[in-house]
Amino acid sequence: MGILKCPFIFKVMVKKSVLRKLSDPELENYLKEGNRFTPEAVQMAFEVLEERGRNFSEQEKSQIRQIIQHKKDREELKLQEEQEMWKDHITEDPDAVKLFTRDIILMISFFLGTIPGSLLLGLNFIKLKKYVPAILTFTFGLIYLPVQNFMVSFLHKIGTQNTSSLTRNPELPVAGLGMLILLVLSVLFTPKKLPYRAASYVFPILISVVMIVIIYAFQDFFSGYFLVSLAR
Repeated sequence: MGILKCPFIFKVMVKKSVLRKLSDPELENYLKEGNRFTPEAVQMAFEVLEERGRNFSEQEKSQIRQIIQHKKDREELKLQEEQEMWKDHITEDPDAVKLFTRDIILMISFFLGTIPGSLLLGLNFIKLKKYVPAILTFTFGLIYLPVQNFMVSFLHKIGTQNTSSLTRNPELPVAGLGMLILLVLSVLFTPKKLPYRAASYVFPILISVVMIVIIYAFQDFFSGYFLVSLAR
């Protein structure tokens, strides 16, 4: 009884008030093995039935506890798998492939735009023999430049009538959006849990220096970059 009465720390997906509108047979479905309801819903269905006078044997209570725990374990496992998917698995294994790290790609993408970021990520895909994702990434890096300029210009115009931080400094969130899209591409097309060695920083640094020179030399083409807004 005590175990079943403990509050769950997980987000409640079904309100008890909704379950109270269900009939006893409908609530019993929540307690069956293999049901698709959340552990919170199973817990609340049990409590509602008890409130209605349903007497559960110790064996039934034990079975319900197992169902709830099994569901919680599955949710935790799924969460761990999702977290692993977003992790960067850098290793010192000499046999592992060398790739540019995700952190350096995202940092360069945020400060210097999606062109150098997509170049580094695309080269990673080529090393992994994922040529279609590489082409997609290169294309996105180029296309996002005019999109970024348009979005920043549009938000600046809105900013004349709006005092929100988004419209007052649109370069930063728009740059962040481009970086986020590259992150999604990296997660989608890089093999899951792939261990790799960090490639040398020489090429990313070289690309960054070249990109900085290009940005300042052709500011009109990079009007949506916050480096240009700082220089003006």
